[in-house]
Amino acid sequence: MKVLIIEDEEEMLQNMKQTLEKECYLVETATDYDSAFLKIGVYEYDCILLDISLPGQNGLEILKELKKRGISDGVIIVSAKNSLDDKLEGLHLGADDYLPKPFHMAELNARIKAIFRRRNLKGNTFIQIENLKIDIENRIAFIEGEELLLNRKEFDILFYLTSNRNRLVNKTALAEHVWGDHIDQTDSFDFIYSQIKNLRKKLKDHQAQVEVKAIYGIGYKLVSL
Repeated sequence: MKVLIIEDEEEMLQNMKQTLEKECYLVETATDYDSAFLKIGVYEYDCILLDISLPGQNGLEILKELKKRGISDGVIIVSAKNSLDDKLEGLHLGADDYLPKPFHMAELNARIKAIFRRRNLKGNTFIQIENLKIDIENRIAFIEGEELLLNRKEFDILFYLTSNRNRLVNKTALAEHVWGDHIDQTDSFDFIYSQIKNLRKKLKDHQAQVEVKAIYGIGYKLVSL
């Protein structure tokens, strides 16, 4: 899952970032309104962690702008401002949850996962397509009950494709979601092709009833055989 943390307190920012990266999230950060929208305007996120008390523009202004632009990324407000008015306004503006500081990182992780399940997986902790089953909590894929041994990026690709199984995934969107915004610094997608090739082989070797189909020049789609 891809997360954007919008937080100006450096220690808190790094604490959240390091904790979530240990949970295998792809984490990007912003410290103010302008840097946040440089990212939000270009990239998609599964969840945005938003502090209200930002330098310059108030964090609630970001929620207003998200609503105006029709951006539907999940949002959790994480803020020391714990007044009822702030909470109600944040939820009214489209936030999915409100977590007052201080909080335990385990609770933050649980709330991110809950939002992803609710918004993308109808509350489920597993994804099942044909004989492929993905355990989201433990990051394990199975074919007919046998574990499919994948490296981190292969799993991330498979998870992203299964989460978007009803639509064609643009290769640039896939790269941004799995590798982050530093993808802009490369002029080749060879590293993606290599991971896709390995993933396809593993699915085939385990007689999966799904395959990663390439749409030449556009992207990929997970389809049933």
